Amino acid sequence: MLTLVIGGAASGKSAYAESLCLQSPLPRTYLATMQVWDAECAARVARHRAMRAQKQFATVECPLHLDRLTLPQRGTVLLEDLGNLTANELYAPDGAGDNTAEAILDGLEKLAAQCDNLILVTNEVFSGGANYAGDTALYLRALAKINNAAAARADRVVRVVCGIPCDYKGGKKT
Repeated sequence: MLTLVIGGAASGKSAYAESLCLQSPLPRTYLATMQVWDAECAARVARHRAMRAQKQFATVECPLHLDRLTLPQRGTVLLEDLGNLTANELYAPDGAGDNTAEAILDGLEKLAAQCDNLILVTNEVFSGGANYAGDTALYLRALAKINNAAAARADRVVRVVCGIPCDYKGGKKT
C-alpha cells in the first residue's frame, strides 16, 4: 500500500505519517533524506535516529539516488521527505539535476516494490500565490511533478492541516 501525506510547514504531516507507521506491522524502516552538511546537522540526525530506534524503526540514510537503494528488509517504510530529496537531487553536484523528477519517480517505483507499506511525506508549497523565478521555480516544478505522480499512484492521499488529517483519496470518508 502506498500512502502520500502532504502538508505545509509545521502542519503535523510528519507526526501523522509516523503514527501510520506505528499502526503498521513490523519491521519499520525510516528513510531519511536530509543532507548532513555540518556538525549541527550530524547532531540532529543522531538525535532523530535515537528517537526512532525507541519506536522500532531501522533508519536508512538516503539523501540522493533513491533508485539505487536496496532495503535491508520488507515491511513498512516511511520516506521523510520528498521535498528534501528533490532539493538534494536538483542541486547536489552528483544529483540528478534536470532529470530529478524522473529519477525520484523511478526510485519510488523501485522502493514500493521492496516493501509492503510505503508512506511518503511531502511538502505542500504551491498555495503561496507568488511568482518565483530561477531555481525556485525549477524546484517547484520538479516537486509538483513528483507529488502529482505520487498522488496518482497512491492508494491513499492525506493532507494534514493544523494537525488534522483530511483524506483526499482512498481513506475514511468523514
